Amino acid sequence: MIPVRMMRKMVWERSMNKLSRGLSSSQIRKPRSPSLVSLDLIDEWSSSFTRSHSHPIQKSTNNDTARIIDGRSAAEEIKSSIAIEVSRMKESIGKVPGLAVILVGQRRDSLAYVRNKIMACHEVGFRFSIAELPESCTEDAVCDALSNYNKDASIHGILVQLPLPQHFDEGKILNVLSLEKDVDGFHPLNIGNLAIQGREPLFIPCTAKGCIELLLSSDVEIVGKRAVVIGRSNIVGLPTFLLLQRHHATVSIVHAYSENPEIITREADILVAAAGVPNLVRGSWLKPGAVVLDVGINPIVDPESEHGYRLIGDVCFEEAVRIASAVTPVPGGVGPMTVAMLLLNTLEAAKRALCFT
Repeated sequence: MIPVRMMRKMVWERSMNKLSRGLSSSQIRKPRSPSLVSLDLIDEWSSSFTRSHSHPIQKSTNNDTARIIDGRSAAEEIKSSIAIEVSRMKESIGKVPGLAVILVGQRRDSLAYVRNKIMACHEVGFRFSIAELPESCTEDAVCDALSNYNKDASIHGILVQLPLPQHFDEGKILNVLSLEKDVDGFHPLNIGNLAIQGREPLFIPCTAKGCIELLLSSDVEIVGKRAVVIGRSNIVGLPTFLLLQRHHATVSIVHAYSENPEIITREADILVAAAGVPNLVRGSWLKPGAVVLDVGINPIVDPESEHGYRLIGDVCFEEAVRIASAVTPVPGGVGPMTVAMLLLNTLEAAKRALCFT
């Protein structure tokens, strides 16, 4: 006697065979969903987004001006605790964490970021190494540098300074990076584990981790709150969205193709601006009493500045302090915490590799 399950399968296969014989190839309906990669678009923020909208600005009902979330002092506390651990490690096993950076090209912002990382490593007692490659180098040259650091036992954390020049395949390069040394947290397995409940990534991307650390250290409630992330880059926007979700916020993303973004942002209890557009977020985009984290670091020409430029954020700070309950400055907000989280990830990588507790 044929089992019922097998009988059903036989009937289904026969019916499908008859159906396929009765239809020509042009008549068989194919899925309309294209490959996801074919849908990818570059977020190019139009100038209309940067103009202030007519919605009236409402001042915060809690304070005359927002509380400033001081990322520098929070980062210094974390770096002090890291330096103590490094000293303990050196005394116990004679080794210290090692961080390597691969820098391609001479982008002004990338050079500034790398300079800050070198200084931070020296402050806490890390070993530091850098591979500087010209913008005209090949992908193979970058992959070779990565492979060398992968095999170097004195290096516990590796990061490729992003963004890379446009002719590089970032995905291909990041796939070469050893998962155990991916202290930036951008390896597909780390991002995948960040997205899946019940999974723990080896490393959480540094800026996203820094944003959450600033919220928690400032006693900002995340659970159940409405959060909006402006920007959806693989570096900041996407991991911040995923991490806020893991902390049980109700999260939305605004990007360059969002309609009426200011309407979405005005509902946010927590707003994270990471679009890379100077002064994109005006006061009219904010909900009174919102907590605003400004990830943007945008150089603008300033002849009076020592370097000929100064840094401003994605949020119009002068307007935000009149409406928000708390806001991070630029510079001195999220940036220092990002570097501190990089150091923390590298320390964790070294402890894991050296079996040091």
